Amino acid sequence: MARKQQKQTFAEMTAVSSKSAAWVLKNLPFVLFLGFLATIYIANNHYARHSIREIRAHQEDLKELRRVYNAVNAEVMYNSKKSEIAKSVKSLGIYPSKTAPKKIIVKKEIEE
Repeated sequence: MARKQQKQTFAEMTAVSSKSAAWVLKNLPFVLFLGFLATIYIANNHYARHSIREIRAHQEDLKELRRVYNAVNAEVMYNSKKSEIAKSVKSLGIYPSKTAPKKIIVKKEIEE
């Protein structure tokens, strides 16, 4: 006939002499290993989230620096135009030449 299973009390289940406690103690290295893996998993998750936050902050800084670079580059390109240079040196009494530059040709003498 089938045996009736006896219900164990909580005190009996948690007693060191019980089967479940003996099983946990027998498998304690595996349980500790699983705890170690869980700790590593949690630490890795925190590290990944921290890294993502840093990357996003650096991306925002990079966008701002690109805007500044483009603004400064546009200003330099505008100020380096021939007409803008002529305006800036007009106060010094320097005017652009009306005639084209002349080419100077130096003939090399052949020594014999």
